Amino acid sequence: MSDNAVPTQAASGPFLSSIMQIEPQWIDYNGHLNMAYYNVMFDRAIDQIWAELGIGPAYMTERQGSTFTAECHVRYLREIHLGDPVQIAVWLIAADEKRLHTFEELRHAEEGWISATSENMSVHIDMTKRKVAPFPQDIQANIGRVLQAHAVLPRPDGLGRAIGMPRKSG
Repeated sequence: MSDNAVPTQAASGPFLSSIMQIEPQWIDYNGHLNMAYYNVMFDRAIDQIWAELGIGPAYMTERQGSTFTAECHVRYLREIHLGDPVQIAVWLIAADEKRLHTFEELRHAEEGWISATSENMSVHIDMTKRKVAPFPQDIQANIGRVLQAHAVLPRPDGLGRAIGMPRKSG
């Protein structure tokens, strides 16, 4: 889908990435997907939804705008291995004129179980100044349509989690 397309798939439910495959060099000495490559897969899914929103690679080239990740929280819930097909669901949780809050679930594409989640805050960047800047109006409209569609969806488990050690009582 082109960068200038009106969001379609992402406006009908959580955005579903294409089905991806684990690459052999991503497997670590524990025999499962190395933690760094979960982020690669999440990032590839974000690139796909960004293209639907009109902020993919062509947006950078033609309009000198992009997004940078400002914050990320990944939870590793179940091992995933070489040969396991994966698909990522992406929710647009919140947005304003400069930021996008997303939540992603990496699932086994055939069996449906969740391997990992990622919650992110991205900021819009004017690449001519390399500073945070508002999205253009047409992009804000695309974001608004998806945000409105996702607002009625059940909130994914794990949204808003914080890292912390449990307190021992007594």
